[in-house]
Amino acid sequence: MTTSDAAVHTQPFQAEVSELLHLMVHSVYSETDIFLRELISNASDACDKLRYEAIANPALLGEGDALKIRIIPNKTAKTLTIADNGIGMERQELIDHLGTIARSGTKAFVSKLKEAKDGLGLIGQFGVGFYSAFMVAEKIVVISRRAGESDVWTWSSQGGSGFEIARASDEEAVRVPRGTEIVLHLKDDAKKYLETYEIERIVTAYSDNILFPIELVPEEGEPRQINSASALWQRSKSELSADDYKKAYQQIASAFDDPAMTLHYRAEGRYSYAVLLFAPSTKPFDLFEPNRKGRVKLYVRRVFITDDADLLPGYLRFIRGVVDSEDLPLNISREMLQNNPQLAQIRKAVATRVVSELESLAEKDPENFAKIWDAFGAVLKEGIYEDFERREKLLALSRFTTTSGEKRSLKQVIADFKPNQTEIYYLVGDSIERLKSNPRLEAATARGIEVLLLSDPVDAFWTSMPSEFDGKPLKSLSQGELNLDLIPRIDEADEPKKDEPAADEAATIAVIKAALGERVSDVKASTRLTSSASCLVADSQGPSRELERILSQQNRGMKTRPILEINLRHPLVTAVSKAQAGSKVVDDLSLLLLEQAQILDGELPEDPAAFAARLNRLVLQGLGG
Repeated sequence: MTTSDAAVHTQPFQAEVSELLHLMVHSVYSETDIFLRELISNASDACDKLRYEAIANPALLGEGDALKIRIIPNKTAKTLTIADNGIGMERQELIDHLGTIARSGTKAFVSKLKEAKDGLGLIGQFGVGFYSAFMVAEKIVVISRRAGESDVWTWSSQGGSGFEIARASDEEAVRVPRGTEIVLHLKDDAKKYLETYEIERIVTAYSDNILFPIELVPEEGEPRQINSASALWQRSKSELSADDYKKAYQQIASAFDDPAMTLHYRAEGRYSYAVLLFAPSTKPFDLFEPNRKGRVKLYVRRVFITDDADLLPGYLRFIRGVVDSEDLPLNISREMLQNNPQLAQIRKAVATRVVSELESLAEKDPENFAKIWDAFGAVLKEGIYEDFERREKLLALSRFTTTSGEKRSLKQVIADFKPNQTEIYYLVGDSIERLKSNPRLEAATARGIEVLLLSDPVDAFWTSMPSEFDGKPLKSLSQGELNLDLIPRIDEADEPKKDEPAADEAATIAVIKAALGERVSDVKASTRLTSSASCLVADSQGPSRELERILSQQNRGMKTRPILEINLRHPLVTAVSKAQAGSKVVDDLSLLLLEQAQILDGELPEDPAAFAARLNRLVLQGLGG
């Protein structure tokens, strides 16, 4: 033990924690019950961790009491204590766990919390539940002894800019033979949490399915267990109500919403395991974190192993719940988790069952499926790109905004095919509004063809792979050749007449190519355009323009030159054909055709100042200036 260890040590909080605590201490949230649920959940995790570590080192459990959680109200001292005899924390662990938030996106989270109407929901989603205790406590003291260690440490804070940490007193050390004791010195307006009926109400509502006994230790009378402490997923479906599932979901997932889908079953056969999974109805805060980690917990014979076993593919990472195996070894290591053939089979079977359940929900309960799609559709579409085996099923599940409406399935789109239509058409961009006004839609619109409007970043990736649904290829309106001649127009009167004036194709293309030089890879007459002058498309063999744009933002991939397509019947194009080749007017008009196509794609012209000067020249010429 060093001198610094023995002394009281004061340390500031991480900047984001200080800001978070300020929000908690000055909280205006009315539903402060969250704090008890979060502290009980943390205590349960500590017991789980000890039970797991004790598999390899049974001495950690010693001869102490069975794992449990105790809640001790003291009206005289105005304190509420939540104690567990779980794994406990060493000095540095107290500093790391209670002084910092070691997660990416912390600053963005705190910023969101300031603005959020449902701050409590965000707290649960981000996993900073310990700090919620400052909503009800003016001071918090944490006493902890790590299992197998002799040292006991005390951490304390009044929710200001920092905390103190010191060696525990002899009395505290005796009181905590193992585990953690959290003592809340309650604010005057939080005294209701010293009432036993309030404590029981909260535990019943939020923590009834915690696997460890929760004992209420009243000031008078004997301690008594106030939760059922049963593994709900091991019980029969016939024993459980919708409310039981809701409570289990909220406890397992640290959530506040209702589950949009519940999947509960037992697999028997070569491998036996119980599954209880939920699809949330609202989006968690960390859904798009780069690691794309799931949060399904792995148990082995009711012993918690890890929530980092990647039990579902990344595109199902929004699913919450439990898989409890009867066959896996209790001492399974992280390396074994990655390579265990039993677990690989479980992963495959559970993923297939989840997708199947989503299919069933989409058919039987479209309202709840719509909640899942609204929150997680962009994530599910990652599977179209990643999971070849289930691509057709995921395409069937997908719902799209199209030129005909919202939440349209591919089955509906195919049912509304026009005569002679054989392909499903789509357009990828960065916003629905910009896509709706995109000139590449013109030929399809003239024929009443429904087009998928794809604006999620993932759309640029999954559409880069050859795809088909129900035997119908998916075809981009912004890439490669397009021929819609066999599909009749809605109004035949709009059909271009053969004697209608049009620019000479070969000559016009030649002068525009000469004017644009290396800015484009080619210039072609367009079959996509009916009223606009020009548009940019990608070659059929390369990446789409949207995918290339996304990759260039990440400094990945090579920048390719687009193809400029021109509408030979547009006055601007015919003006090019009539002007003298090599003249300033030809150069200006050719560049304008390119630059307006770039603007319609959401890009800036290569030289905005030159574009403005060029546009001014042409306008003044038109005005006779």
